[in-house]
Amino acid sequence: MTLRTPASASRRELGWLRASLVAVWLGTAVASMAEFHGQSRELLVTAGMRHALWMQALIAAGIAADLAVGAWLWWRPGRPAYAAALLLMGAMTVIATILLPGLWLDPLGRLLKNLPIAAILLVLWQTEGRQP
Repeated sequence: MTLRTPASASRRELGWLRASLVAVWLGTAVASMAEFHGQSRELLVTAGMRHALWMQALIAAGIAADLAVGAWLWWRPGRPAYAAALLLMGAMTVIATILLPGLWLDPLGRLLKNLPIAAILLVLWQTEGRQP
C-alpha cells in the first residue's frame, strides 16, 4: 500500500471521503430525529438545561444544521461546504466541551470522532480545485 499525499489523492478517493462525511451528517440528523426526546435531551439535562422548549429548539436546530451540511456536502461539495462543515463541527465541539467535557472520554467517541472528521475536511478543502 502506497501512502498518498492529499495532492496525489484520486477523484475516487476524495469521493469516498466526501461520501463518508455525507453519511455522518445525514445519519446524525436521522438518528437525532429518531430519538428526539432521548439521548440528546438527556445530555442537555445533564448539562444543566431544564426548559423543555429550549431543549427542543436546540435539538431541532442541531438536526436542521446536520441536514443542511449533509445536503450541501452531497449536492454542492467545495471549499465553502467544507469550511461550513468544519465551522459547525468546531462550534458544536466547543459548546459540548464547555457543557460536558466528559464526552471526550466517552467510549463511543462522541467528541473524539471529530478529530478525524476535521482532518478529512481539511484534506478535502486543501485538494479542492487541484483535481483535473
